[in-house]
Amino acid sequence: MSFPLLDSIGLFLMLSGFIIGLGAVTVIDIHGFLGRTSSYWTEATTRTHKVTKPMIWAGIFLSIVGGVIFYRNQPFAGIPAAHALIVVALLFNGYFLSCKVSPFLLARESEGKSGELLPSAWQHKIMVSLIVSDIGWWGGLVLLVVYLTSRLS
Repeated sequence: MSFPLLDSIGLFLMLSGFIIGLGAVTVIDIHGFLGRTSSYWTEATTRTHKVTKPMIWAGIFLSIVGGVIFYRNQPFAGIPAAHALIVVALLFNGYFLSCKVSPFLLARESEGKSGELLPSAWQHKIMVSLIVSDIGWWGGLVLLVVYLTSRLS
């Protein structure tokens, strides 16, 4: 029996991406949820997102590289295709958060308003985005577990 080195590397990178990305998403989501009604947590969210944003992008990058390696010999159907769709959704969502929400938060911080609650329109958009993040990251992890356990049988 040969050791599947490339498969192991791919799976390791993919799981590393999930650990880093999902961990960062969980941290910022909790902050964002608490910041809906608290000026303290609104300011904490603004500060925390400076750390979690690059970690989320690193997680996406590692998951993509790992997935490409891990699924390289698999047909682009079923769970590999679902993972690809999830990545596309996370990329669009990440673009919105990084290029729309983050500059908005940083501008408010430079104006000395980082402790003020966000306008309800922004809160709604951010909440939808956080839900997309959670469903994407947790759903992707569940699909990976299903894929791996189905290969064991």
